[in-house]
Amino acid sequence: MSLPPAFPTPRPPVAPPPRWWRSGLLAALMVGLVALGGIVGFRWNERAGLINLAAVANERLELYAATLEAELARFAYLPSLIAADNDVRALLDNPDNPALAERAGRTLARIGVRAGAAQVLVLDPEGSVLARSDLGSLMAGADAQRSTSSWVQLMASGDHFSRNPLDGSTDYQFVLPVQRQGKTRANVVVTVNLSPLEATWIDLGLRTQSERLLVVDERESVVMSSVPSWKYRHLQNLEPAVPRSTSTPPPTVLALQTETVLAPGATLVRAPLLGAGTTSRYLLQERTLTAVGGRMLTLSDPSEVWRQSRMAALGGAAAGALAGLLLLYVLYRRRVLRQLLQARNALQQAHDQLERQVDLRTAQLRSTNDELKRQIAQRMLAEDELLQASKLAVLGQMSTGISHEINQPLTALRALSRNGIRLLDTGRIQDAIRNLQSIDEMTERMGRIVTQLKNFARKDSPHNRPVSLAEAARNVLLMLEHRLRENQVGVMVDIADTLQALGDPTRLEQVLLNLAGNAVDAMAHSERRVLRLSAQMTQHRVMVRVDDSGPGITDEQLQRLFEPFFTTKPAGQGLGLGLVISTKIVREFGGTLRAHRLEEGMRFEFDLAPVEDPDV
Repeated sequence: MSLPPAFPTPRPPVAPPPRWWRSGLLAALMVGLVALGGIVGFRWNERAGLINLAAVANERLELYAATLEAELARFAYLPSLIAADNDVRALLDNPDNPALAERAGRTLARIGVRAGAAQVLVLDPEGSVLARSDLGSLMAGADAQRSTSSWVQLMASGDHFSRNPLDGSTDYQFVLPVQRQGKTRANVVVTVNLSPLEATWIDLGLRTQSERLLVVDERESVVMSSVPSWKYRHLQNLEPAVPRSTSTPPPTVLALQTETVLAPGATLVRAPLLGAGTTSRYLLQERTLTAVGGRMLTLSDPSEVWRQSRMAALGGAAAGALAGLLLLYVLYRRRVLRQLLQARNALQQAHDQLERQVDLRTAQLRSTNDELKRQIAQRMLAEDELLQASKLAVLGQMSTGISHEINQPLTALRALSRNGIRLLDTGRIQDAIRNLQSIDEMTERMGRIVTQLKNFARKDSPHNRPVSLAEAARNVLLMLEHRLRENQVGVMVDIADTLQALGDPTRLEQVLLNLAGNAVDAMAHSERRVLRLSAQMTQHRVMVRVDDSGPGITDEQLQRLFEPFFTTKPAGQGLGLGLVISTKIVREFGGTLRAHRLEEGMRFEFDLAPVEDPDV
């Protein structure tokens, strides 16, 4: 029965669309907020990150500078110690004595090895070598090429950095004038090689994204660096006002182009990349090396700061977009509220009409509901009648077999009763007793068949209770006994006597009888005919299965198997309602009836609720 059509709902008036310039203005405002949020987020995070990077780099700069000064401080006492040595003092008193020079050389070598100095020299005021610690070494051969004037310049320069003539590494030379009676009698020169310390800087820079280190002497020459290509170049600071095209430095110049001064002692500069013709941006910081002269510079890579700044810019843009969306929400909310106020009057006018229509609709629905209840009651009655008719149809199909099962015992009863009379007449009491026992057994068998048929055909109100599955299977096989024997069907039953499930005994037997009867019909033309009934507990449910060894069905038939009035039997042998009724009964038990194809035959299975306590 179809429902009457619903009454139309009044709609509020639709507001006209906004003007194009208003939408364009909102879009421009949205884009502006996103751009502003991105720029503010990038600049704020960039400045905070650079300041934090400068603080961390400054701490490392102090550590590197302290390490260099501590390394050189270990040798600062060495010239004074050498000048006070007796062998050196004896050489200074008699500088032309070769034996004293050789003895002093051995002393210098011993002191230099113990202290870790690369070279120790004693020079006269004119620049001639009086004694040395590395006589016969390559260093000695290289120093022999120096002129007297170069030694004089070395003594005049005091403590200073120098380039090793053999491997190009960096040396630091301590120069101490030895005074006697107000005159300089000699100069003690101690050379310390700084390549081990410099190697640790280079290795650290290669393995990590650490700072680039530079040590610049008083002549603005790079004497130590963690970047080998920057070493021994002249440091040149370029002002930002100088155009880059006119500021290309010569190869011997290390140009640091200033971009931004972040704070005192922290500057953003551009420096040449390693082995490339381009430049990269670094954060420059420096510290004066008071003890040794010169400065130490660190160039920190701020790429991580800018990466985080870009992430912050995205966050700022998202915040700007959120602000824009909130603004749009407020504007559109005001617009919607205005439209709601405009629609309020129209809705109020329609309210009375709606109430009248609701009353009319309620009456129609009440009438429709009563009609549906009546139809449901009729349908339930029809289903019960159909169920009972199906049971009687099954009994009708078995009527021939049942008649045969009862007719044979009746014939035997007549013969046994007549024989019993003759036996009693002749006085054969024991034979007559045996005849009477046979009669009693046959009447008992006929009574069980009739009782089972009466119970099966009875129309009871269904209610679930514990049912013995083994007993239900025996009752079904008793009603099918004649058909099984006539069709030569072997029967296998795998059901424990103690296994119980919740259901209605009569309706459960009807399901099993339908499935078993279909299985017998399906195996009518099969060479191997085996009917198997089984039941077992699986995952808190009782699974009941009915298997046959018939030819099975096709995929198309399997899909339509549970449709009403669909049957695979020949015309006139079935209405196609047995599986539909069985499905409904199993569903009322709380289970599901399913069909599966086996390698040989079909399997129908359904699940039932188990009985927690078998004694119930």
